[in-house]
Amino acid sequence: MTTSYRLVILTTVAASLAAAQSLDFASYKAKVEPIFLKKREGHARCVVCHAGAGNAFRLQPLAPGATSWTEEQSKQNFEAVSKLVNAANLMSSPILKHPLAETAGGDNFHSGGRQFTSQNDPDWKAMADWARGSQSK
Repeated sequence: MTTSYRLVILTTVAASLAAAQSLDFASYKAKVEPIFLKKREGHARCVVCHAGAGNAFRLQPLAPGATSWTEEQSKQNFEAVSKLVNAANLMSSPILKHPLAETAGGDNFHSGGRQFTSQNDPDWKAMADWARGSQSK
């Protein structure tokens, strides 16, 4: 392995670790996590497909009759969602790109449909602000 290749890998790993350290749990819980429970016109709520999912965006299942997660479940969700943020290239972050319409810079396919038609959607902006490291006030 060449030295420059190792340097690229090291830089990528360091950027990912820095992102995980700068993400704020309180902001996530107050501003991002409620988005995963929100019913959007013509779409299932994120939690419907992603609770217990076998993919990277795996949310904790809600207890029967619950309308929100416990503190421990929220921490587990935060850990999972934090891994979907790429601080080195925010628009390559799966949590931002995957549910965004392709015409707005998103992936070409999301089985849950286009939750966000543009980067101006207030919920998409809330997730992007959190991913940038904005903290809850």
